[in-house]
Amino acid sequence: MKDYIKGANPYMPLWEHVPDGEPRVFEHDGEKRVYVYGSHDIEITQYCGRNYVVWSAPVDDLTNWTCHGVAYETHYDSILYAPDVVKKGDTYYMYAAECKGSLVVVASSKTPWGPFENPVETKLGFDPGVLVDDDGKAYAYWGGCAAPCYIAELEDDMATIKEDTLVSNPLGHSTCPWDPTDDGHISLIDAFFEASSPRKVMGKYVYIYSKRYEKPIPELGVYTPNNGFLSYRFSDSPFGPFHDGGDFSFNGGEILRDAEGCGTMTYQWGNNHGSIMEVNGKWYVFYHRQTGVNEFSRQAMLEPIDVAMGADEKLYIGDIKYLNGEPVSAGPVEMTSQGPHINGLDAYHWISAGYACHIYGSKTRAYVKPGYEQRDDISTPVVDLSSGTTVGFRYLQFGTNTPMGVTVVLGEHKALKVNVRIDSYRGRIVSTLDFAENEFEKKAALITGVIGKHAVYFEFLSEKDGVIAAFDRFSFLTEKEMQCE
Repeated sequence: MKDYIKGANPYMPLWEHVPDGEPRVFEHDGEKRVYVYGSHDIEITQYCGRNYVVWSAPVDDLTNWTCHGVAYETHYDSILYAPDVVKKGDTYYMYAAECKGSLVVVASSKTPWGPFENPVETKLGFDPGVLVDDDGKAYAYWGGCAAPCYIAELEDDMATIKEDTLVSNPLGHSTCPWDPTDDGHISLIDAFFEASSPRKVMGKYVYIYSKRYEKPIPELGVYTPNNGFLSYRFSDSPFGPFHDGGDFSFNGGEILRDAEGCGTMTYQWGNNHGSIMEVNGKWYVFYHRQTGVNEFSRQAMLEPIDVAMGADEKLYIGDIKYLNGEPVSAGPVEMTSQGPHINGLDAYHWISAGYACHIYGSKTRAYVKPGYEQRDDISTPVVDLSSGTTVGFRYLQFGTNTPMGVTVVLGEHKALKVNVRIDSYRGRIVSTLDFAENEFEKKAALITGVIGKHAVYFEFLSEKDGVIAAFDRFSFLTEKEMQCE
């Protein structure tokens, strides 16, 4: 019996939908674990839900996540937006965004997984993020969209804003076209949008946030207003002034670039929210992506990320380019299917189509169909495929022995052909499978060897128009598995 890949990208089970993830490393009872606190997309027809759940993983294995269950239930019969959790002394404080973020309360617990109880109302606002500094002082950051961002120091109760410390609009903010106070004006500022997440990195105070672009970013395939980015600015003070950093995460999937350097997105971008965290000596960005046909079934993602300090004291975060050993530029890291499986997904496991980071060429808007059934072998299919669609996975690990074949499982489909390509959606074909309409699982031999780590793409071709298939899962096969009926 084949095992299913787990802890990939998304790194939580495919049935779980936790966006806005704020990662924290806490040591409790002598064990260091990464804890993720975020919203909980369980309302299905709107953002988020009425509780928060907590997931964690050991710092030495980010593929092995445990759910600790519900950590906080709404106390106002309302929808909970993005939270944050920090530790001060021996107490953990959760900043819960009640009433869709319009009321922030702080609840407390003696364990990092809660339950968080005794909520106290604060005067913090939308998308709260909190930093507990090395000297024990605590600073709150918040704001979003129609309102600017704010920073303030907190009193020792972790709820009250310390008098005369409130700083308004330290970053500048983007103006929302749907803001009723805006008179229809769209700002040309490419600036703060929402998702405040303050961090301390290499002695610098880093303001992480979701940026909204109004201008095109051709190299990333962005030609219309877009807020799928995580960005940062940095300072020597928790209050600023903040210096330009850049973008380090974008959830538009693999970016295809032409000879002129212009890009095309291969995944449906959407709002983004998350942060960076050093885990066991390595840095990662935690963010989210969209599934379904809206932003109401988002999933938690992570990628390794680089962090470096330049000789000019500039902090670089993201995909960093170096010249003579010095960092000179940085941009968004790529969005992958592998996530914490940094050597690639085991090609011989069942791999759900729901791990795709590339869905391209569909005339019918193919997408990952959300799944909610809580079982280990769940596979979320890519549905509404049309002829010419490619579905890609970056990356798989084949090891030192080439597989002998591949097996593909489809949902409802018409007669079609599936080409399996490596390294590029136009790359070398290593196998072809011909499906009749009544065949749902089929295997085929490889026509050329594959070893090591590669991106893998499935190309769906049919003489039929419209929707031709749903793609459920696949696996590569050993010689023994090829011989089994």
